[in-house]
This record gives sequence, C-alpha cells and structure tokens, in this order.
Amino acid sequence: MRFIINSITKSGLLLLIFILSGSMTVCAQQLGRTVLKGVVVDAKTGEPVPYSVIAIDGTPEGTSSDSEGWFSIYTNRFNITLRASCMGYKPELIKIPENHANPITIKLSPSSTSLNEVVIKAERVKYRNKNNPAVSLIDSVIAYKWKNRIESFDFLQYEKYDKVQFALSNISEKLKTSKALGKFKFVFENVDTTKLPGREVLPMYIKETISDYYYRKSPRAVNEIIRADKMVNFEGYLDNKGMTGYLRYLYQDINIYDNNIMFLTNQFLSPISNSAPTFYRYFIMDTLKVGNTNCIKLFFAPRNKTDMLFQGYLYVTLDGTYAVRKVDMAVNSKINLNWVKDAKIVQEFENSKDQGWVITNDELSIDFGITQKGLGVFGQRSVSFKKYVINKALTDKDFMVVSPEIDSVQQPDTYWEQNRHQELSKSEKGVYTTIDSLKRVPAFMRTLDILRILIASFHDFGPVEIGPIITFYSFNPIEGSKVRIGGRTTPKFSKKINLDGYVAYGFRDKKFKYNIGAELSLSKRTVYEFPVRSIKLNYQYDTKVPGQELYFVQEGNATLSLKRGVDDKLFYNRTFKMDYLHEFKSHFSYSLGYNFTRQYPGGTLNFNKENYLSAVNSIPYLNISEAGLTLRYAPHEQFYRGKLYRAPIPNKYPILQLKYTLGSKMLGNDYNYHNIQFNIYKRFYPSVIGYTTVNLEAGKIFGKVPYPLLEMHNANQSYIYQSTTYNLMNFLEFVSDKYVSLFVDHCFNGFLFNKIPLINRLGLREIITFKVLYGGLSKTNNPCLQPDLFRFPTDIAGNPTTFAFDKAPYIEASVGISNIFKLVRVDLVRRFTYLDNPNVARYGIRIRFKFDL
Repeated sequence: MRFIINSITKSGLLLLIFILSGSMTVCAQQLGRTVLKGVVVDAKTGEPVPYSVIAIDGTPEGTSSDSEGWFSIYTNRFNITLRASCMGYKPELIKIPENHANPITIKLSPSSTSLNEVVIKAERVKYRNKNNPAVSLIDSVIAYKWKNRIESFDFLQYEKYDKVQFALSNISEKLKTSKALGKFKFVFENVDTTKLPGREVLPMYIKETISDYYYRKSPRAVNEIIRADKMVNFEGYLDNKGMTGYLRYLYQDINIYDNNIMFLTNQFLSPISNSAPTFYRYFIMDTLKVGNTNCIKLFFAPRNKTDMLFQGYLYVTLDGTYAVRKVDMAVNSKINLNWVKDAKIVQEFENSKDQGWVITNDELSIDFGITQKGLGVFGQRSVSFKKYVINKALTDKDFMVVSPEIDSVQQPDTYWEQNRHQELSKSEKGVYTTIDSLKRVPAFMRTLDILRILIASFHDFGPVEIGPIITFYSFNPIEGSKVRIGGRTTPKFSKKINLDGYVAYGFRDKKFKYNIGAELSLSKRTVYEFPVRSIKLNYQYDTKVPGQELYFVQEGNATLSLKRGVDDKLFYNRTFKMDYLHEFKSHFSYSLGYNFTRQYPGGTLNFNKENYLSAVNSIPYLNISEAGLTLRYAPHEQFYRGKLYRAPIPNKYPILQLKYTLGSKMLGNDYNYHNIQFNIYKRFYPSVIGYTTVNLEAGKIFGKVPYPLLEMHNANQSYIYQSTTYNLMNFLEFVSDKYVSLFVDHCFNGFLFNKIPLINRLGLREIITFKVLYGGLSKTNNPCLQPDLFRFPTDIAGNPTTFAFDKAPYIEASVGISNIFKLVRVDLVRRFTYLDNPNVARYGIRIRFKFDL
C-alpha cells in the first residue's frame, strides 16, 4: 500500500529494534519446585522429535515437546523416572537423580523390528477419513461446538488478568561480555534461565492489565472495563496506547471454537473448524486424565505442512459433551511466516459449576528471530480468567459503562500484589526496575534517539520535535531542488494544543513555501489520543501535484522525487483550512470543515477558456471555497498512532466513509457545486489461501465546474508501488464528474510457492491485483461543449494530455512477489485500456518496502 513502512509497520519494526538493541520477555519461574528441562532427539539422526510425550512415570504429571523437541516439567518430586514416547518410536524410561543437570537429552529409537539382519517395517497405510475413529471423534466435537463455546451462554461475566512480556532470547556469553554494551551490562543481572529450555532470556518489557468482562447473547453486547493497567514505559519513543493496540493485534484472542483464527496477522484454520477434516489428519494417542476429567488425547497435523494450519494435541472430554478440555498446539516450521522461529498456544478449559465449559488459562508464546540460532526475541501473552458468573441477567447499563483511560487506572504496587492471578517471578519484577535504570544511562537514551530518527523521521528536543527528516530534500522539474525544514510541538509543550509548521524553498522556481497549523483538543485527552475531539486551523502556501493523493506518505517525501514520464504540471495553492473532528468510542466519527484555496497554475498548466496554449485571456487563479461533512464508521477498528498518521490495523470488519462537499459562490467560490463520495474498504480471509483486500468507491459532482474541480483520478508516476493509486496512469490523465472504482488485491501468503521444491525455501509470497475505473463526463462539464469552461491541458504541440472517459473503463492489473528478503515486494503492472493516450506505458515494474510477519 505504501512504499515506505507505514505507521503500524514502523511500530512493529521499532519494537523489534528496541528489543534487539537491548530490550524485552517473560518467564514463569516456579518457586520451590524442581524444573526438568531437556530435548528429545532421534537416536540415529540426532534430529529433534517434536510433540513427543514426556511424563513422570506412575503419575499424571507430564508435558509434550515443542516443534524443536524441547520440553520442561515442573515438579515437587525427586529421584524420578521420565517416560518418553512418540508415534513411530520406542518408548524410553530415563531415571533422573536428585542432583541432575539441565538440559536433559532423551534419545528415542525408531520402532522398526530387526530379525537375522532382515528389517521388517509396517506397510504404509493410506490415511483416510472414512471409518477413522479419530475423525469420527472430531466430527462429534464439531457437532457440539456451539454448546461448548462461551457464546452459548445467555449472559456471562468474569475477571481477566492479561500479561504480555518480551525478552531477548539466545543470549550468548559473547554478548554478555561485549565491550560495546559498556554501561548496559547490568541488565544481564536479570537473566532468566527457566522459560526456554536450555536457553537464557533477558526480560525487557512487561504489560499487565486487570479487567472485568461482560457478555450478553441477545441482543449481542460485550463490554470490557479496565480496572488496572501497568507497563514498562518508553514515553516519547513508543506510543503507549498505540503499542497496546499493536500488541492486541499481534496477540489476538484465540478462540479454538472459531472456524478461522487470526494468528500472527494471518488467518489459520482451526483444528475443529467445520472444514477441518479436509485439511487436517487426526490420530488418537491415549486416554488420560486432565485434572479430574477423563479425556481422549488426539494428535492433529496438517495434510500439507506448508499451509496456514496448526499441529499439536487436543484433549477431548469423555463425558458425552465432546468439549475441549485442553489444547496444546504450535505452527509448523515450514509455514511461510517471517521472523518466527517457534510459536506455541496452550489453552485450558473447565466445566464451571457444571453450568458449561469456560476458558481458565490462555498462553501464547512466540520466539522471534532472523535466524534459528542467533539473537532473538521471545514474547509471551498469558491470560487468566476467574470469578465466572454464568447466566446472571445483565442490563443495558452494564454495557454503557465506559472503560476509563489507561492513564487513569494506574494502581499502586499493593493493589497488584493483592489482585494478580499469579505472582510475578523475580525476573518479571526486575523488568520494571531494569528499564528505569536503563533510562538513566545517557548512552542508552542516545541510542533510542538515533533509532527514532531512522524509523520515525523525527528528532525530539523536549517540547519540540523536528521532522519529518525524509522531507528535508525533494526534487521535481518545476521547483527544482527543494529544501524544507519543519517540526511541531509535543505533549511536553502542551497536552491540549499542538502547533506545527515548516518552511521550504525551491531553487528553480525561486519561491518560498510555508505552512503553519494549530490543533486544540476539546477533551481531556491530547490530540493524539482516541477518541479525538478537536478543532484545527491551518494556513499553507505550497505546491500540489494534480491527480496525486498520498495516503500515509508525506507530501515532499524524497523517495517520490524520481518519476517516470512527463512531470510538468503543478498547482500552487494558498490555503486556509478549519476542521472540527469528533470521534466516538464506537469508532463512528464525523468531521466538519471549511477551506478557502486560491489556486494558481504552475508548470505547463494554464487556466484559459479559449486557447489552452495562449497567454491571452488567461485566468491567473481560481478561487475554491468549500464546506464539507465527512462521516466515517469503522467497527472494531484497531490502529497504531505514529508520528504523522494513525494507521489502521487490518481486520475482517469493513470501513465505510461518506463525504459531502459544498462549493458555493456565497462562500467565495468561483462556482456552485455539490460533490458526494462514498468509499467502503473490506478485507476477506478465504481459508488457507491468504487474504483479499477490496476497496470500492463511487463519486458524483453536481454542478458546472472547470477541470481543476473535477475528479482527478489518483495516479502514480513514481517507481514505488502504491496500492491506493493507478500505477500506470499519468498525472491529470483522466477527469470525470461521476465514477465508480474497484480495487482488488489478493495475497496468497505463499500458498503456491510453498509447494514448489527449492522455491519453498525462499519464503516468497504471491500477489495478484486488479483495478478498474468507470468514469464519465456530463455535457455540462465538457469544455468542448461549454465555451465558458477552462480548456483541457495539452502538450506544447496542442495534443491533448487530459481526457474524459469513453464507454470503456480504465483497467490495470499486476502480479507480484512479496517477502523478498522479508522486506521487498516487486510487481509487474499491466495496463489494458487507453493505450493510445500520450506517454503511456503498457507495462511497468514497481517496488515497495514493507515489514510483515
């Protein structure tokens, strides 16, 4: 969508860089207990044996190994015997003395039978769903899903404790003793050795939240009231509320009973989805007790290991309810996921007072890193659920209570000690003091300043910050080299008022440009905090490329200086704007605005009603005075607030926007007109094969207006791929007073490439895009039929360069490969219509940089 990393992308990248430069994790140290850590490997090859079962012989205590063969067991017993088993291997018994040393290596031998040098192996049996007891069991689980999920209750309320942690993983001795760390070395005093078997982690970030949750089935309503919030604070470097939103996106709630599960920004098919037997294989492993519940242990794995599917164990109850008592699952290492070395999900459920099954514990652990053995980031979200109240009637008032702002629910340490569902370990407690100590080290703060400049493009000077640095230089043929410097105030200057501005100079047109703005918050929050209620004033004199609307990319961005084709048209705009914005927690918002622009033609543009190329009778400028209303609704919207933009985090819900603009001579406009635009954005997640993004827009202008006031469709003449533009359309190539456009972009997430030998090792992802635009120009606004309208632009020879649509639509499509080096996307774009227009390219290569999981 954008060539540079957008704000949410920046947030993830900034978090990762903070971590890799000396930040973040988790641990669950079990005080007073013995921890047994080890790895299960193949006795012949030495390769890890994933998802093997390790139990303390003669007891119900046990666990399973992860996707890399590692396991850990906490116990109060001594001088025990471990029993390890896995399908296809002989079980092994291993005695563990009291003074054992971690990690323990367990070697399993393949279960083939040898007699007189003849090896006899069982004939391979083709897996079938028909007459398969494991599949029959899953069919029963699917049939009882609705009865066993918490949404089956009429009313539900509970208390929720949510803890998110990050840590550096794979800490080496070389890193600990590195001279480059200098005064940072004290952080290694808080190293944890219990969380990842055989590996040390350095906790650097923790966030805790306690909340009350309310649910009503009909009419459906939910409400979560935050009672307490505590987190490591990087104020001035990371937006705390934005980071909270980003973490919720990264660690979304996982409901095993949903057909599709959003995980690591991708959609996975649940192992108990209605269509799961088509994509998964199931095997009954054992019958055992989980707590006091008799269960069948069921192993499941993808039929194709490269698909977005889980693998692991389901523990299904034997009481006739076919409920999930526990799930322990992970992702296959062959799945096309960036930066993820391992991921594991463990959820436990209980039959609350025999009223129904509810979740009690939810733990999601992810080990991030560039390489398997190199320095990485270990993150974990642990959620505990208590104090369930089932089917006690709730009133509308319970769902009208507004959750307080995070800053207003900071509680003292005594509150947390009394209300946490689990006590923090020593290293978890140490995170808060470690980061506070780091922030007092000047070298560490200088490092953060440098990272902020590189990523956010701003440098902080306390009450003022300078930037965006990426706009300090740009070039276009009309202004020539353009230098610019600007900045804005920060909340340290004022939490209610934000001032911003810049000054720029073009060395070819020899003109100064400038901007000055002020925004006043009309609520207790700052102008950056959702929901916003503010009024903004702005006065600007600067240039504008006709037909170029930038989204999440700053005007004057240096990277847009290199363009293809003819770039000789520019507007010089002198603009005053006033806007009132009112957002609601429901994510409905409206804005009222007024702007007056005096627009001057620049470059080869001309405002002339008789002869476009003639200077005689040319009109020096156009007065544009407009009042507008914008309505926007984005249900369940999540976003990250960056330095310049609030970037929405994609989900399955639509975003709808209706915009009305009134141009009137009574307001000082040269023309009278009405302009209505409607836009709907939606992302779809067809199972397994990736996701599809759809953007539908329509607009209509009522009134008689010259071409600068018509719809100038969004073109892109840079070599950077932009998803919201027509990448092979020229600036001001088409104008219309009515139009309908459709953008469709589908990412297969490696669904095809992952099945091609050798190619599947590269982690590439396939993308196809289709864009179509139907437009029209009424006789009222056609300058060939209306002599009192501005003539359409032409080149110096009088050949037209701006056109109205005929009956054919504008169509372009592209095929692309993304995730090249995990950052680069390259598209081959093809234009299909209006190929006879001047300076048109049939094909084009476009590139984009984006940080994705």
